[in-house]
Amino acid sequence: MSKLLDSFLIAQKTLNDFIADQENIQRVDDLAKDLAKCFDNGGKSIIFGNGGSACDAAHFAEEFTGRFRGDRKSLPVIAYNDASHITCVGNDYGFEEIFSRPTEAFCQKGDVVIGLSTSGNSANVIKAMDVAKAKGAITVALIGKSGGKMKGQYDYEWIIPGETSDRIQEIHMMILHILIEGVERILFPDNY
Repeated sequence: MSKLLDSFLIAQKTLNDFIADQENIQRVDDLAKDLAKCFDNGGKSIIFGNGGSACDAAHFAEEFTGRFRGDRKSLPVIAYNDASHITCVGNDYGFEEIFSRPTEAFCQKGDVVIGLSTSGNSANVIKAMDVAKAKGAITVALIGKSGGKMKGQYDYEWIIPGETSDRIQEIHMMILHILIEGVERILFPDNY
């Protein structure tokens, strides 16, 4: 039982360390404003990651296209996790291209593109982020450990220094949820 308690305490410490750095909170607020402006200007958000991060990406997208806390119009967020696309591109071009190909197709200047990688070294995430950057999108990296190759490369970044992917992903999802709340507070204040 004490080992399980240790896991809760590590998760609590990871969150407390994140919150203690006020720049982390300010960046969430700044990105919420940029994302709200993107939607106001007719833009969209694109999000992607591998494994559990792909699930987090889908969760983020459905909160915008569906519903988060209150009724409001649907907002354009795309998560790249269509199995037919991934297997097609993976087979024809290689796994490193599964996110860059749709980014090439859908990303436009001013869109907000979010890449999730607990290591910061996912080649397919990096390639897509670089395509988005070249197209003039606002680029956002949710990464972990030391930040890997993605560290310092994009407009926004959060590096969660957890030792395991699960602790890193828990903070990533919290950032994404609070980002959604921030956008809703700007665009739909009556819901709050």
